[in-house]
Amino acid sequence: MSVIVNGLTKIYGQQKALDNVSFEVKPGEIVGFLGPNGAGKSTTMKILTGYLPQNAGTASICGFDVNTQSMEARKRIGYLPELNPLYNDMYVKEYLLFTAGLQGLSGNNASQAVETMIQKTGLSPERKKQIGQLSKGYKQRVGLAAAMLHNPEVLILDEPTSGLDPNQVIEIRNLIKEIGKNKTVIFSTHIMQEVEAICTRVVIINKGKIVANDAIENLQKKLDKAFFITVEFKNNFDKSLFENLNDWVQTEENGNQYRLKMRRDAREDLAKLAQEQNNLILSMQLEESSLEEVFQSLTL
Repeated sequence: MSVIVNGLTKIYGQQKALDNVSFEVKPGEIVGFLGPNGAGKSTTMKILTGYLPQNAGTASICGFDVNTQSMEARKRIGYLPELNPLYNDMYVKEYLLFTAGLQGLSGNNASQAVETMIQKTGLSPERKKQIGQLSKGYKQRVGLAAAMLHNPEVLILDEPTSGLDPNQVIEIRNLIKEIGKNKTVIFSTHIMQEVEAICTRVVIINKGKIVANDAIENLQKKLDKAFFITVEFKNNFDKSLFENLNDWVQTEENGNQYRLKMRRDAREDLAKLAQEQNNLILSMQLEESSLEEVFQSLTL
C-alpha cells in the first residue's frame, strides 16, 4: 500500500478532530477525500505530510511511518496545500529551481527535473514570468510542478481547484488525471463533479469519523432513493396513465415531456405504455443517484 492510516486520533483541547480514522490507498489510485468544513480532512492531510503529530494511531507512506521515519516518508510525498505557498516576486523557473534545491536536487538533475515539470504542467508559455503576474490557474500549475519535482510516489492535493474558473478547473482536472496514471493521489475537494470526473474511489469523513470508503458506483447503488425518468412523447399523452404503473410516485409535466418519480427503473414499462397508446417516445433518460446526494445523506 502507498498510504496506510490506522486509528488516527487528533484532539485539540476538548475537541476530537479525528476519531479513530483508518483507510488505505493503493498505488495508482486517485482517491477523493471528502467531508464538510471542519470534518477533519486538512488535519488528516497535515498528519500524513508530517506537519502535525497525532495523539493516537499510525500512518505510513510507502512503508515509512510518518512520525518515526518522517524524513523518509516526506521524500515520497508531493503536497499541494489549500493555500498554495508561492513567492510572488520570484520567476517561475527560478522558483522551481529553488524548490528543487530544497528537495535535494542539484546541478543537471535539478535543471532536468524543472524542465520536465514545466513541460508536463503546461507552464512553458509562462516560464519567464514572475509568479505574481500569473493567473490563479497557472499558480496552481506552479504548485503542482513544485510538488512533483522530486518524482514522489504519493501526491496529496488539498482543494487544488478552489477559486478557479471553469476553464481552469478543466485544465487542472485533466492534469491530475494524467498525473494519476503513474502516482498515488489523495484529492480533497468540495466539488462533487470533480470527484466524479477524476476519482476511482472516495473516502468520506464527517465529524472526525470515516462514514464511507468505497468506489463511487458502489456508494450510488447503496443510496436508497427514487428513480427519476424523463420521457418525451411525440404526441399528447394522458399523464393519468402513469399512475397505473407499479411503484409510481409522482409526475411533473412540461408540454409533451414528463419527469416521473418512481421506486424502480420503469423505462421498459413506459415503452410498452407508449406502444399501447400508439405514441412514439422521442427521448427517455434515467437519472442516476449523484455523488452529491450520497454525500448529503452521509454528512447531514
